[in-house]
Formats: sequence, structure tokens, C-alpha cells
Amino acid sequence: MPIVRAAKPDRTLRAGLAPPFLHTRSKVAVFRREQMPELPEVETTVRGLATVLAGERLTRVMVRRPDLRRPFPPDLVQALTGARVVALGRRAKYGLIQTDRGRTMVFHLGMSGRWRIDPGEIGKHDHLVLETARGRVLALNDARRFGSVDLVDTAALDAFGPFAALGPEPLGPGLTVAHLAQAFDGRVAAVKLVLLDQGVVAGLGNIYVCEALHRARIHPERAAGAVSRAALSRLVLEIRAVLEEAIEAGGSTLRDYARPDGELGYFAKEWRVYGREGKPCGCGGTVRRIVQGGRSTFFCPRCQK
Repeated sequence: MPIVRAAKPDRTLRAGLAPPFLHTRSKVAVFRREQMPELPEVETTVRGLATVLAGERLTRVMVRRPDLRRPFPPDLVQALTGARVVALGRRAKYGLIQTDRGRTMVFHLGMSGRWRIDPGEIGKHDHLVLETARGRVLALNDARRFGSVDLVDTAALDAFGPFAALGPEPLGPGLTVAHLAQAFDGRVAAVKLVLLDQGVVAGLGNIYVCEALHRARIHPERAAGAVSRAALSRLVLEIRAVLEEAIEAGGSTLRDYARPDGELGYFAKEWRVYGREGKPCGCGGTVRRIVQGGRSTFFCPRCQK
């Protein structure tokens, strides 16, 4: 079931502090290859949008080019203009903006997409612009145009093509040791590659799979079917932990990704292996980099078995 909800207020917001997506710009140097917004970055984006869009009526919708990765829905402007946003949410790496007209706008950030809040001037790569009755402006900026925007009947979200074959959400109740044991049973493929299969777990990406496997002390090349039940138990806990920590930090600082307020996430400071080839692991070993399925994998051969 797709997650469609009003975004949960962050704990720091309830405490009267700035939420993670309003922190000062991170100075951390980051590994700049092969990166795209993953689940924590999309969740952070949705939470940032919720501060401006939740409960608001859209008075103006501008589509400034015909397509991103594929064409914008032909009825997007008509469907959204005058509609009230009743909930925002996320499914895997997709953001959801639900309206009171029974339609939900589903967006994917692709490689370089981001939403800009009150940008001042509309830029060359601001391809979709929303304006609320309060005069707030949100611009979907995507220089490389690998993102997408779809308009789906809210009641039919489960049947939406990209959602139909997705596995359980990693932060939801569906991710259990039993689920992974069944999904891994008899698989000779490397555990890292199986975890990147969106039909096994929805929304996991390269950065956070590397980090979760390291925390769970599982070698990324180990056959999925050979991972012990005890290791699977650690893996479930660490997948949740690394994602929750990344969301709390506002995501990772990626090459093109920034939060809706224009600031950068700072979870990259907490990377234990990703982008750290040749650097020391906390166990005393040295982080290595290999390529699996065309993607860089970072791990410590000393503590990951």
C-alpha cells in the first residue's frame, strides 16, 4: 500500500528548533559518482514540501517544458489548479502530493531533481511551478531531466505501474526477518545486489545498502541465500537505523541534491564506508571499493564476513 499521509512533524520542530531540512550548509566533501537521491532524501523533500503545501490550495500551476524523462500529464495544469493539497507522502523513492480532487501527483527526482521553495526568480531548469493561495511558490528543478511527474487516481495508486511490483517499505512493518529469509532463500546472487532489487525492499539505494551491510557486518558479495538468520536480524535493525538517522540529518549531501530550502543534508559526515576507499574502518581494517552490478560498493573486508 503506498504511503499517503500528512508528513509527520520532525521531533526538533516539536521542540521549537529548526527541523533537519533547515540546518546550515554542510562543508563535508562527498563521493560524487553514481549518486542520486535515495529514500532519506525523498523523505526529507516530502517533509520540506509539507511545511508549505499541506492544507493549501494551488492557485497557479505552470508547466514550462513538455517533458522530463517522459511527457508531463496533459491534464496536469487543469487537475491541480484550484485543488487543495490534503496529504503528502512517499512510496519507495517517489514523492506523493494528494489533492482533494481524488488525484495524486507522483514525482521522482531522477538524478538531479529537487524542489525549490520560494526561489525568488524562476530559473532555466525550473520545469514545473506551483503557487499557493498564500503566495508561496514551489519549483521542481531538474537540470538533467531524469525525473518524472505522473498524475494518478488516488484510489488506484496500488495499481500504478512503478508501485505494482514494489516490496515492503524498509521503515514499515513489512520489513521483517521472515520476509528477508523468504526473499533470500536459495539465492546465489550477492546480498548487496538482492537488496537493491526494489521488489525485495522498496526504496533502498546504493549508499544506504553499503552502510547497512557494514553495520550488520555482512560481506556485500556473500550469497543472499547464505546469510544466517542472526545476520538477517542484524540487517533489518541496521537498515532501519541508518535510514532513520539519515532522515534525521536531512539526507546526504549529493552532487545535485539539495533540500527544498536549498540547504544540504549532512548525513554524509556519518558515512562509515561509502566513499571512504582506503580510509580506516572503526574495527582497524581498511575500507575497500569494488564494483557490483555497475555500482560502487564500499565495505571493510575485516569486519564484514
